[in-house]
Amino acid sequence: MNTTTRHDKALELDKILAMLADCAGSDDARERALALRPVTDLGEARREMQLTADANMLSSRFGTPAFSRLKNVKGMLRRAELGTSLSLRELLDVASVLRAVRTLYDWRRHCDEVSTSLDYMFSGLSPQRHLEDSITAAIVSEEMVDDHASAELANIRRKIRGAGLSVKNQLDRLIHSSAYQKFLQDSIVTMRDGRYVVPVKAEYRGEIKGLVHDTSSSGATVFVEPLGVVEANNEIRVLQSKEKAEIERIIAELSAAVGEYAPGIGQDYDTLVELDLIFAKSKLADSMRASVPELAGEGETVLKKARHPMIDKKQVVPTDIYLGGAFDTLVITGPNTGGKTVSLKTLGLFTLMAQCGLMLPAADGSRVRVFERVLADIGDEQSIEQSLSTFSAHMTNLISILELADSSTLVLIDELGAGTDPVEGAALAVAILESLREKGAKVAATTHYSELKLYALETDRVENACCEFDVASLRPTYKLSIGVPGRSNAFAISQRLGLEESVIRRAKELVSEENSRFEDVVSRLDEARQDLQKDLDEAARLRREAEEDRKAVREYKERLDRDKERELERARGESRRIIETVRADAEKIIGELEEIRRRQNAEDFAQRVSEAKSRLKGSVNSLYDEADPVTLQNQENYKLPRPLRRGDTVFVTAAGREGTVLSLPDNAGNVQVQAGIMKLKVNQKALRLVESTKPRKAPSGSVSKKAVSRSERSASAEVDLRGMTAEEAIMELDRYLDNAVMSGVPVVTVIHGKGTGVLRNAVQQHLRRHRNVKTFRLGVYGEGESGVTIVELK
Repeated sequence: MNTTTRHDKALELDKILAMLADCAGSDDARERALALRPVTDLGEARREMQLTADANMLSSRFGTPAFSRLKNVKGMLRRAELGTSLSLRELLDVASVLRAVRTLYDWRRHCDEVSTSLDYMFSGLSPQRHLEDSITAAIVSEEMVDDHASAELANIRRKIRGAGLSVKNQLDRLIHSSAYQKFLQDSIVTMRDGRYVVPVKAEYRGEIKGLVHDTSSSGATVFVEPLGVVEANNEIRVLQSKEKAEIERIIAELSAAVGEYAPGIGQDYDTLVELDLIFAKSKLADSMRASVPELAGEGETVLKKARHPMIDKKQVVPTDIYLGGAFDTLVITGPNTGGKTVSLKTLGLFTLMAQCGLMLPAADGSRVRVFERVLADIGDEQSIEQSLSTFSAHMTNLISILELADSSTLVLIDELGAGTDPVEGAALAVAILESLREKGAKVAATTHYSELKLYALETDRVENACCEFDVASLRPTYKLSIGVPGRSNAFAISQRLGLEESVIRRAKELVSEENSRFEDVVSRLDEARQDLQKDLDEAARLRREAEEDRKAVREYKERLDRDKERELERARGESRRIIETVRADAEKIIGELEEIRRRQNAEDFAQRVSEAKSRLKGSVNSLYDEADPVTLQNQENYKLPRPLRRGDTVFVTAAGREGTVLSLPDNAGNVQVQAGIMKLKVNQKALRLVESTKPRKAPSGSVSKKAVSRSERSASAEVDLRGMTAEEAIMELDRYLDNAVMSGVPVVTVIHGKGTGVLRNAVQQHLRRHRNVKTFRLGVYGEGESGVTIVELK
């Protein structure tokens, strides 16, 4: 066993690799898992970790591809390439690899278009569907070729079945003949040496002419091929020879095809094994609830909430371990079975796992430094064969570690200086730590010696740590506390186990006063640390609760805002529907009043009707404005920095969105604002001017400034086209009608004037062809008569 393997085994890497092998599907991938060794190059380590992380991401999103029942076909491929015919079993194994290649290739193609570090392997696969189908269609099992593997084979087997049926029919007539039944041992047809025969009693051998092919063990029965079927049996044997030759030809043809594609299939197989191992790492990560650590070539190793994978998940307590930042040497103290060795192994094992491309059972944000060597002296290395004591075995290991250690080495020592005189052991332990520190190595060591606790307190870049131990249950928690020296708890544990009080009291008297004071200080420090930890845990709990409450409030507010917006749109739509219904009814009434007016000659009657019409229209317009909930919002005190102008960008506080000013304020202070596809009539008090740092560009095109300004008012119930050419009027009318339809206005008035009638005719001709126009008519008295056209929209 080489040095690297011995140190890795001391940290239980072999057990982790065995768990990894159990996650692999193929035998070759399992062998590669067991032979996996940590890489020491940072770039290579990061590449291996990225491959595992990407495989885990793909598995979590699209499921894990299957790699089971893969057999190594490299030897078969080499023989096929040399022209050797493969067996049916070997051809089926090749087909199994081809099927796995195709399945994996298709699996990756059906994943989302997400780029991963695995893509070069997937894209390198070369599915050979034709060859795969040729093999699976021709071979039924490892002992049989399908009838339809070739037309010749199907023809030969059809003839064999026909000839066999003819022979059996002849023999059936013979065995059922009354003349021959007394000569037969049984009335059956059987086969010997591939030929159809009948069992004849030995004493009647001469009664049935034919060839004897076999005799029963008792000698009472001979198996005779009657002369009448000899020729037919010979024909069957000839056909069987042809069948064998055709099968050999088919196999040779398939083997040649395999040999032709052998290099590509061999590369694909290697890729399958590599992907199998990578996805096995992903499976292991899932079983450990592992995360991806950051890998670095120097600096600090930080393990957050690390859980040793070999300890029962119900017992292990996540712990934080860090080394290489504020300190390079960590001295871990505490009672026996207190978890010191577990902390040591966790640090070393996680470093090796990360360098093998394995994700770590630790929290996100963990960081691992890549070392060239991880050297460990852990456990009882006593060797009876070598006649070495425990101390001698430890010292032998430490000597080899001191020879190999340098600035790229992580050294882990369990029970440093144990196994000899305490005074000499403590002095030797300090000297070993100093030597390792001079070489630049990162060191973590466990000990019971108080001298090492003092050494860590007094020495720069050396830190104490302790493992918590529950005296009440006499069980370790495996939680490491860095910055605090540990207590042995020998007296407390002995008392808990039932040792007499007088013995414990006497033992305390024998402890030196200096050591007693040191242990008291450590005890008080540990109690203070535990109290502080409780406060920190409580603060963390309260912070989590506050974050949860804040999140709930934020989600509730967002839900209210969405509900408010939906209700606002619903109310606005409903109000428009009601007002348009009222407007339509009012216009109908006005039309009726006009009809009445025509029948009356009195001028005062016409005046009263006109006044009533004006009042009704004014009331309807006022009601329409009030129906928009936006205009009813209470606004906070805000003054516009300057008067509004057309084209200004404003924020509509009630609608919660920005818009563009389309018209100047009217007498009531209301302006029209384009907000998305909606045009709103909003009081300027409800607007906030949005000052833009970019100059606004003048609108381009051939439409006149007058046309543009009129277009800005297109959400109103009328459009004025007077003064425009026919072409300009049609363009403006199209723009206006589109906006009116989007704004939900059912009836609009087009003002074109009386004049020569050219503009009116152009407008009405266009209205006849417009997709959104339901009907139109000229205005009546009071509406503008022939100077306007009233349009009802769909």
